[in-house]
Amino acid sequence: MLSRIIAASIHNKLLVAMMVVALAVWGSYSAMNLPLDAIPDITNNQVQVITQSSSLAAQEVEQLLTIPLEMQLRTVPGVTEIRSISRFGLSVITVVFQDDIDTYQTRQLVAEKLTAAQANLGPDLGTPSMAPITTGLGEIFQYSISVKKGYEKKYSLAQLRDVQDWLVKRQLAGVPGVVDVSSFGGFVRQYEVSVNPERLAAANVTMPELFAAVQQNNANTGGAYLERGHNAYFIRGEGRVTSLADIGTIVVKQASQNAPLLVRDVADVRYGHAVRYGAMTRNGNGETVGGIVLMLKGASSEATIKGVKARVAEIQKALPPGLVVTPFLDRTKLIDKAIHTVSRNLVEGGVIVMGVLLLLLGNWRAGLVVASMIPLCMLFALGMMRLFGVSANLMSLGALDFGLIVDGAVIIVEATIFHLVHTREQAAHETMDDITKTAATRLMRSALFGQFIILIVYFPILALTGIEGKMFRPMALTVSFAIIGAMLLCLTYVPAVTAWGLRKDIKEEGTLADRIMKFLYRGYSPLIHKALTIRWLVVGVAVALLAVGGLLFARMGGEFIPQLDEGDFAVNVTLPPGSSLDQSIATTTQVQKILLKQFPEVQQVVGKIGTSEIPTDPMSFEDSDQIVVLKDRADWTSANSREDLANKMDQALANVPGVTMEFQQPIQMRFNELISGVKSDISIKIYGDDLDVLFEKANEAAALIRPLAGVGDLKVEQIAALPQMRVTYDRQKLAQYGLSVADLNTLVRASFAGDVAGDVYEGERRYDLVVRLDSAHRRRLTDLRDLYVDAPNGQKIPLDEVADVNYRNAPVQVSRDDARRRINIGVNVRNRDVQSLVQEIQQKLGARLKLPTGYTLKYGGAFENLQQAKSRLAVVVPVSLLLIFFLLYLSFQSAKQALLIFTGIPLATIGGILALWLRGMPFSISAGVGFIALFGVAVLNGIVLVASLNELAAEGVEKVRDRVLRATAERFRPVLLTAAVASLGFLPMALSTSAGAEVQKPLATVVIGGLISATLLTLLVLPVLYTLFTKDGEPNPVDAARASQKAKDAAETGAPSTAPAFTMLAILIIASSLLHSVQAQNTLPSTTANQPTGALSLQQALQTGLGQNLSLQTAALQTEQARALVRTGTDVPRTVADFQYGQISGPFNDRSFNIIQQTAFPTLYAAQRRLLEGQTLTAEQQARIRRRELTQAIRSSYYQVLVSYRRIALLRRQDSLYRRAAHAAQIRYQVGETNRLAQVSAEARAREVENRLLTLISDLAVQRQQLGQLLGTGAPVAVDTAAVLVASLAPTDTVALSSDSNPTLGLLRQQATVSQQQVRVEQLRRLPDLRAGYFVQSINKVGGYQVAQLGVAVPLLGGIQKARIAAARVGQQVAEGQLAYANTQLASERRALMQQLRRAQASLRYYEQSALLQARLILDTAEKTFRAGDIEYVEYVVNTEPAWQIQENYLDQVRQYNDLVINLQTLSGADAP
Repeated sequence: MLSRIIAASIHNKLLVAMMVVALAVWGSYSAMNLPLDAIPDITNNQVQVITQSSSLAAQEVEQLLTIPLEMQLRTVPGVTEIRSISRFGLSVITVVFQDDIDTYQTRQLVAEKLTAAQANLGPDLGTPSMAPITTGLGEIFQYSISVKKGYEKKYSLAQLRDVQDWLVKRQLAGVPGVVDVSSFGGFVRQYEVSVNPERLAAANVTMPELFAAVQQNNANTGGAYLERGHNAYFIRGEGRVTSLADIGTIVVKQASQNAPLLVRDVADVRYGHAVRYGAMTRNGNGETVGGIVLMLKGASSEATIKGVKARVAEIQKALPPGLVVTPFLDRTKLIDKAIHTVSRNLVEGGVIVMGVLLLLLGNWRAGLVVASMIPLCMLFALGMMRLFGVSANLMSLGALDFGLIVDGAVIIVEATIFHLVHTREQAAHETMDDITKTAATRLMRSALFGQFIILIVYFPILALTGIEGKMFRPMALTVSFAIIGAMLLCLTYVPAVTAWGLRKDIKEEGTLADRIMKFLYRGYSPLIHKALTIRWLVVGVAVALLAVGGLLFARMGGEFIPQLDEGDFAVNVTLPPGSSLDQSIATTTQVQKILLKQFPEVQQVVGKIGTSEIPTDPMSFEDSDQIVVLKDRADWTSANSREDLANKMDQALANVPGVTMEFQQPIQMRFNELISGVKSDISIKIYGDDLDVLFEKANEAAALIRPLAGVGDLKVEQIAALPQMRVTYDRQKLAQYGLSVADLNTLVRASFAGDVAGDVYEGERRYDLVVRLDSAHRRRLTDLRDLYVDAPNGQKIPLDEVADVNYRNAPVQVSRDDARRRINIGVNVRNRDVQSLVQEIQQKLGARLKLPTGYTLKYGGAFENLQQAKSRLAVVVPVSLLLIFFLLYLSFQSAKQALLIFTGIPLATIGGILALWLRGMPFSISAGVGFIALFGVAVLNGIVLVASLNELAAEGVEKVRDRVLRATAERFRPVLLTAAVASLGFLPMALSTSAGAEVQKPLATVVIGGLISATLLTLLVLPVLYTLFTKDGEPNPVDAARASQKAKDAAETGAPSTAPAFTMLAILIIASSLLHSVQAQNTLPSTTANQPTGALSLQQALQTGLGQNLSLQTAALQTEQARALVRTGTDVPRTVADFQYGQISGPFNDRSFNIIQQTAFPTLYAAQRRLLEGQTLTAEQQARIRRRELTQAIRSSYYQVLVSYRRIALLRRQDSLYRRAAHAAQIRYQVGETNRLAQVSAEARAREVENRLLTLISDLAVQRQQLGQLLGTGAPVAVDTAAVLVASLAPTDTVALSSDSNPTLGLLRQQATVSQQQVRVEQLRRLPDLRAGYFVQSINKVGGYQVAQLGVAVPLLGGIQKARIAAARVGQQVAEGQLAYANTQLASERRALMQQLRRAQASLRYYEQSALLQARLILDTAEKTFRAGDIEYVEYVVNTEPAWQIQENYLDQVRQYNDLVINLQTLSGADAP
C-alpha cells in the first residue's frame, strides 16, 4: 500500500502540486482566523457565589450566610473543593468542580442549590448570586477615566462614576466576548434624605415614620384604559419623584393647625453617595474612576480586545469634553510579546534547520526539498489547530521543533542521494522516478516508524489533567498535528518533489558537507575502535554518568512552572487592620509617587483599593493592588532583571510606615487567587476553630520562615484586630421600655448605613433614594450613643440608655476551606526554587511550631500544584516508556534489540539533567514534558543504527566487529544529521530572553542536552553493547535475510503483521478518543433518559419531558439532518476520468489517461453553504417551537394535576364534614330532636359529595397518565403535591417580544434570512462554471506527453435564471410580510394577556387576603354551632355553602391565572432549561 501511494505521487506530480496549493490556502486561512492568546487558560472549573449584606459583620456573615450556603453547595455533584471568605457585609464562596463538567451545567446546579438555600437565609440578609462566567485570563482590559488639564475642577468623582456606570460600562457590555464590566472607584450617586435628629425630635417624628412617608410617596400606577368612541385611553397615575424638590415636598404627617409637615422641614434633601468599599488611585494624583472588562470564559482574547478597543474609540467620541478613557492594563501587550517570542523562535529555528540541512546534505536541491517541509507542516498544524479549537499561544506553538518534523524527509532524500552516489552505474540506466520510488519505498517504513514513535510519546501528555494538563495538552496536540502532517507529506509530497527536483549528477566527494563529515569521522573513528577494545570500561563509564545524573537530579530543586514575565508588576499593599479608606488612599498615593519618582522604568501606576462593583476579589480597606505598568526592557536603567527591580522597589518603599508589600504579576496573582484562594506562590494554611489561636500560630510560623533564603515577600492573612463600635443591648432595659431588638437594629442600620426607600429615575438612569442621618451626626462614638430611640409611650431616650456602646476588636474576615476555618501565610519566592524552599519550611515548622490538638497544617499554591503534577508524571512517564519499548519490539521482533535501542533513553536523560544543572534551572513540569519529548527522539538514532546492523547481517557480514564498524561508518552522517536538526531546532527557544521564554527554556534545554549526550553515547555505547550481547554469525544470514525481506514486504504491502496492525489500530483509537475529549470539554453533556422516580417537581418534570419526549427527539434528528446537509453545499460535480488503450495516434498500441473536473464558480459554493446553514437554523427554530409547545403542555398539565389534588383535598374535607353531619343528624333523628327530612337530606348530601370525589379521583388518574405521555414515560406520573399551587412569573417572562423570546418570530425571521440567501444563490448561478483537466498519453509507445487544460462554461440563455431570481425575490417579500404580520399579531396578543393577567392577579389577591380567611371562619363557626345543636342541618348547609363555593371559586381562579401565566411564558418567556 505504501509503495502504491509513493508511486502514484511520483507519477502524478501535478496533482500533488495542486494538493500542496490547497494545503497552503487552508493553512493560511486558518492562521489568519486562529484565536490568539499569551498562555493557555489554566483556571480550574469554578463558580463563585457572592452575597452582599451591608449590615452584617464578619462573624454574622459567616454564621448567617456562608455556612448555610456551604452546607447546600457541598451536596452538589462533581464538587472537588469549596472555599469561602466572610468579611464585613460580604460573603464570597468559590465552588470548584471537576474539569469534565460543563461550565453552564455547574452554574445550573449551583443555581438550584441557591434557590433552595434562600429560604434558610432569612429576610433582609441579601440574595446570593453567581459571579460572571470568567477566568483568571478574564480581566483583559482595565482602564481609568482621566480628566484632561484644565477640566480638573469640572468633574467630581460622583460625576466620573456616573459617566462610567451609565455611558462607558453600558457600551462596553455589548461587545461580543465581554461578559461584564466591573466599575471601580468614585462615588455611586444617591438621592439622600439627610436627617437632623434635633429637628426630627422637635417635630415629634420618628425615623420609621419619615422612612414610611418617603417610601409611600414615590410610585406610579395604572388604571387599565377607558374607551371613548373609536379610541382607547390608557390611565396612568404618576407619583414618582423626579427631583430634590419633589422629595422635599413629601408630606410626613399633619402638624398642628392642619399644616402639613414636609420632609424638608425635618431633613436636608441633597445628592449623596452610597457607602464606599473601594477606591481607585492613579499616578499619585489621588482618586479616579475606572473599570475592569471581564471576558467570557472560552472567548478569544484577541478578538474580544479588538472589539473592546473599537468600542472605546466610539465611546471616546461621546464622552463629555475633557474626559478620556485611559487603559492601564491591556492584554494585547502580553499577547503581542508572547506571539512575537514564539514567531521569532520558530523562524530562527527554521532558518537554523534549513542551514544545517543545506550544509550537511551537501546538495542545495536536496536541502530545499527537505526544508520545504517546514512551512507545509506548519500550515497543516495551524489548520488542524483551528479545526480542533486549539488557540495559538506560547505553549501550543512553543514546542514545535522543525528538526523532528523533517526527520522522515531527511531519511528519504538522504537515501536517494546515497543511491545516486554509491550505485552510479545502476542509476545511470534508471529514471529519477524509479530511483526515488526505490529509495523511498525501501526506507519509508523506517521514516514513518520514527515519526510514529515521536507521535506516540506525546499521547500520554494528553492524559495529563489539572493545571499541567491545560498548560501542556495544547503543546502535545500541536506537535502531533505537525508530525501527522509530516507523515502524510513524506508519503506524497517528498517523493514527488525529490523525483522532480534532484539530478543524477550529484557529487558527494569534495563538497563542503563531505569535508565536514570526513573531519568529524576522523575524530570519531579512533574512539569507536578504542571503545571496542575496552568495552566493559565504556559500559562502566556510562553507568557512572547515569548515577551522577541521578544524584544531581535528586539534589535538584523543583518548581511548578517557570514564571512568565508579563512585563508589569502587581504590588499588593497591606496596611494595619482597621485602617480607613482615606488612609489607604493617602498611603497608596504616596507609594505611587515614590515609584514614579525613583524608577524611570515605571510608565504608570494605578491602585485598586478594597472591593470593586463585582467583588470577585474581595479585599478590605487596608488592602490594595498597585498595577505598576513598566516600559519595555530596553528602556530600563535601574535594574537588569525583574527580580532585581522588585528588590529595589521593595527597598525604596520600606520607608512607608506600617505597610506590607507583595510583588507579583497581574495574571500570575489572579491565577494563584482563583486556583488556590491565595495570591502568593506558596500558601501555608493552618486549620482550626479559634481565630485568635490561628492568628497567634500564624505569626509564630511567619517569624520562623522570614529568615530563610529565598523568602521574598511574606504576608500573614489579617483576620483579627478590626476595631468596631459595638452596640450590646441590655434586655432588662428593653423590657422596661417595651422595645424590641428588631426595632433597634432597624434604627441603627437606617440611621448610619441608610435604608433605601425607593428609586429616582433620570431618563434611563436609576438612583437609590436613601434615608439616613446627616453626615455631621455620623462621625463619633457619641453620635451613636446619643441616637434617639422612640419608646412606645412616646418618650425619646438615647441609645446608650438601653445598650452598651463601646469600642471592641473583632475579626477582619473569616476564611474557610472545605467547611473548616483557616488562616493563610503567603510566601513569594525570589532567586530560589519552590520545592527546596518548601522542604526547608517544612523542616523548620515541623521541628519548632507546636499546634494545639485539632489544628493542622497544609501547604498549597504552586508547591501543591507541583506535587500533584509529579504524581501524574509518575504515571505518564512509565506509560511513555512502555509504549516506546512495545513499538520497538513490534518493529524488530526481538526483545534484545529493542532493549539495545532503549538504552538511548537513559543515556539521553544524562544530558538533559546535566544541561539543567549547568544552566542553574530547577526541575519543573516544563522540564518534565521536555524529558517525555526527549524519550521519543532519543531512540531514533538507535533505530537507524540497529536497522543497518541487521541489513549487514543479512548480507552475510558474520564478524560482529566488522559489522559494527561498517554500520557506524555508513550511518554516521544520518545519525549526526538527525541529532543536529532535532537539537538545533530548539536552540533559539533555549537561548531566548524575550517575554514568554521562561516557560520554554527548560523544555528546550532538556531536549538539546539530552540529544547531545544520546548522540555521543549512542555512537559509542550502543555498538559496544551490541558486541557484548551478539556473537559472531548471530543472527545467521538466512534468518537476517528473512527478517529483512519481511520488512520489505511490509513496506510494499503496508501490512507488517497481524499483531502490529492491531496494535497500531488500538493506539490510533486511543489517540482519537483523547483528541475527542479535548473538543468535548466545552460542550454540554448528553441527557440520559431515565425513568423518573418519586414525586416530581415542576423543574424535574420539565427536565424529564424535554429529555425523553419523542417529538423533541424527532425535531432534534431533523435538525441533525439539516446540519448534515450543510456539507452538500460544496458538492462538486463528479470527476470524469477516461483511460484509452489501442491505436490512438498510429499503428502502435498507445495509452492515454484523461481527467476532467468541472465546478461552479467558487463563490456559489460559499453561498450554497450559507443557505444550507440558514436552513439548519430554521430547523433549530422549528425544534425550539416544539420545545416551547411541549413546555407549555407540561406546565399546563402539571398545574392541572396540582389543582385537581387541591380539589380532591377540598372535597375530602367536605366529605368528612358531611359524613359527620349525616351521622349527627341520624342520632338526633333517633332521639327525636329533628325530623326525617333533615336526616335524609344530610345523607343525600354526603352521598353526592362522595360521588363527586370519586369522579375527581378518576379524572386525576387520567390527568397523571396524560402528563406521563408528555414526559415520555408512558406511565402515570406522581407530582410534588406540596409544590406552590400558583404559577410563578419571572421578570424574563414579561420581556418585550423578539426573536430571542418568541420562537415563532425567530422562525419567521430566519425564514426571511433564508429567502435572502436563496436570492443570493440564484444570482450567483448566473456566473460561469470553471473547468480544469489533465491529459497524459504515449505516442508510438513514447510516454510522457502531458497536457493541462482550463476552461469556462457560460450560460447562453439567461432568461430562465432571471425568472428564478425573480421568484426568489417574491419569496423574500412573502417571508418579510409574514414576519411583519406576526410581529403585529403577537404583540396584540401579548397586550391582551398582560391585561387579563393583571385582572387575575387582583382577583387572586382578593381571595388570598380576604375571601379564603372568611370562608375558613364560616366553616369553623358553622361546624361548632351544628355540633352543639344550636342550628339545624339545613341551616348548617345554607351557612357553609358560600364558604365551599369561595374555595372552589379560588381554585377556578388559580387555574385561570396559571393558564394566563403559561400562555405568557409561551409567548415571550425564556426557554426552559
